[in-house]
Amino acid sequence: MTVSRQAGSSTLGRRLIGSTALMTVFLSMAGSGRAQDGSGDSTTQLETIVIQGKSDRVLGPDATIVAKDTATGTKTDTPVIDVPASVSVITQKELETRHVESLQQAVSYTSSVFADEFGNDDRYDYIRIRGFDQTTLGVYRDGLTARIPAFFTASRLEPYGLQRVEVLKGSTSTLFGLNGPGGLVNSITKRPQDEKHGEVYTSFGDGTKEVGTDFGGPIDDEGVWTYRITALGKDGDLGWDYSNDDRLYIAPALTIKPDEGTSFTILTDYYKRDGTGARGFPSGVDIDINTFLGEPDFNRFNTKQADLGYQFEHEINDNLTFRSNFRYTHMDLDYAEVYGASINPAANRTAFSVDGLSNRYAFDNQLQYDTVWNGIESKTLVGVDYANDNTREVILYGTAGPLDIYNPSYCGLSCINLDPYVNWRVKQQALGVYAQEQLTLDDRWIVTLGGRWDRVHTTADYFDTGKRDDDTASAFTKRIGLTYKFTPNFAAYANYSESFQPLVTPTANGYPGSLKPQRGEQYEVGLKYRPDGFDGLFTLAFFDLTQTNVLSYVSPAVQQQIGKVGVRGIELEGKAAINDNLNLTLAYSYWDAEIEEAGATSGNVGNRPSRVPRHLASAWLDYTIPGEGQRGDLTLGGGVRYVGQTYGDDANTVSLGGYATVDAALSYKVTKDVTLSLNATNLFDRKYVATSYYGTDYYGDRRKVVGTLKYSW
Repeated sequence: MTVSRQAGSSTLGRRLIGSTALMTVFLSMAGSGRAQDGSGDSTTQLETIVIQGKSDRVLGPDATIVAKDTATGTKTDTPVIDVPASVSVITQKELETRHVESLQQAVSYTSSVFADEFGNDDRYDYIRIRGFDQTTLGVYRDGLTARIPAFFTASRLEPYGLQRVEVLKGSTSTLFGLNGPGGLVNSITKRPQDEKHGEVYTSFGDGTKEVGTDFGGPIDDEGVWTYRITALGKDGDLGWDYSNDDRLYIAPALTIKPDEGTSFTILTDYYKRDGTGARGFPSGVDIDINTFLGEPDFNRFNTKQADLGYQFEHEINDNLTFRSNFRYTHMDLDYAEVYGASINPAANRTAFSVDGLSNRYAFDNQLQYDTVWNGIESKTLVGVDYANDNTREVILYGTAGPLDIYNPSYCGLSCINLDPYVNWRVKQQALGVYAQEQLTLDDRWIVTLGGRWDRVHTTADYFDTGKRDDDTASAFTKRIGLTYKFTPNFAAYANYSESFQPLVTPTANGYPGSLKPQRGEQYEVGLKYRPDGFDGLFTLAFFDLTQTNVLSYVSPAVQQQIGKVGVRGIELEGKAAINDNLNLTLAYSYWDAEIEEAGATSGNVGNRPSRVPRHLASAWLDYTIPGEGQRGDLTLGGGVRYVGQTYGDDANTVSLGGYATVDAALSYKVTKDVTLSLNATNLFDRKYVATSYYGTDYYGDRRKVVGTLKYSW
């Protein structure tokens, strides 16, 4: 938090933060800022005193599209340029400009991130970082895991409820525990602000009829109590027949700050989302991709999620700070779909359903000790985190009647026959103990050392057979990083880090079998530059990652561990708010991915893993034409995203060409408080296959145009 008070305000009597506070006093005179004697008054005007203490994390909202600090890269508030790893931050301003409707869209202009690889399969937020799938374990919210512990029971995040999204790339287990080597996405929930604010909006367009509001501010005159309420309702679809995208989201939040060193925030939300299942087409068949090949009466992916948590921080003294983060999540899943239609009009399709229920408790407690000795700044962090997941799923599998894909005639529920497939309860308890030391020498050298021990106990009870799988896995992971700052705004860094990822997934006969934990490691070097003349951040990174015991599909329903996969690559990213009117985002990534060991599928050694492109690139530019007279500000923006050629299988027999899509945005300030905007994704309605495997093609989302009218106060 930044506390801004006029000189002489009585609230400055609150306790300051001693040597750990950063106090900046801006002195200015009238006019040019130099002493003037036009009135004979030589008094110096004190404008603002800004006090920043440790009691408020770096969480946003940010003034521009460029974030200066991150709380994800080290779990301590650290300038991005000081972190010995690649960190990308998508600020609230960028989320709003692009009218982001999913977490995939939020990170789609980020280097080394491949989002939406399954196209219009919108059940989950599919995210691949540095070539590795991070969908199940790589999603975090407010620093706590939001992973998928079992098979299907999970929900997507609501982007309107977020004020920042941070992407930490590379192996992250030393801080966050169970994860792959690619990285993670940490989304920051909107929380109460110190100033009164509010907005109400309505959106209308392709598949969208939506209303929402976001308001809050201080409750009392002293600002000890602040609140925020964020909510939306949406009646929508995904642009094709029998699809659904209805949402109801409400998130009240409350913050209590009894003094400058203590903060307690309660975060709650309820999210109901009615969607549809995956949607694929027989490979190589030329039919209208708006054609629905499932069953309208058996086509849903409906979730209900409720969260209750808190974020607590207290400065024990000038050097020692305690933090405690907690969240309880309850989730229900009702999933049913028919898929697998073929060119043979007499062939049965496949029917599938899941009834899921999940409860999770997660906490992360930390102690941070800051000190200076012999000119060396030390920032020590120790912590304990714990997650307890309890998921119950009843999965049915069977057949549905045949369908002529060229002239569909649906048969309804009467033609669907389901049998028991997996009836299980998965319990997982994950405990992690970690420590990190950040040493700054001569204001130039920053050494980051981290270590963590994880213990994961997982049980899977199969109620149809009475059998149980009971597994305990543990690991110690480490991280070594070094940053050297040539100047305060130009730095080079290097790191070595490790990852640890236990696995839970049924095999063909319904038992997890002997799945081994995945281990990963990364070597990375890079450069970071923050210009003096404008608000910007430019990064370059070279990385080499490997992971063992990687899972790969050998059929649409069966996975096996293939051995070892490596990805070497380069990524470049630039974000710049060149002035008040011009914003620019650039990203390019090159992934050289290879299956290094393949076990039973040894013929795949040397191949590229499926759904891993070599090239990713994106660019976004928006410019505001200032208003004049009766005309308000007009903002024009546009972007292009390119995904290179991929393979649909590890054998590299199914090749998919690269594709590029164009997005656009237009915003007009009707009045000071009223804004009218128009956003388009896939503006030219590019038809492309996002991925293909085992005879099924998944197409990308088609063009979507949405208009929004917003009133702010």
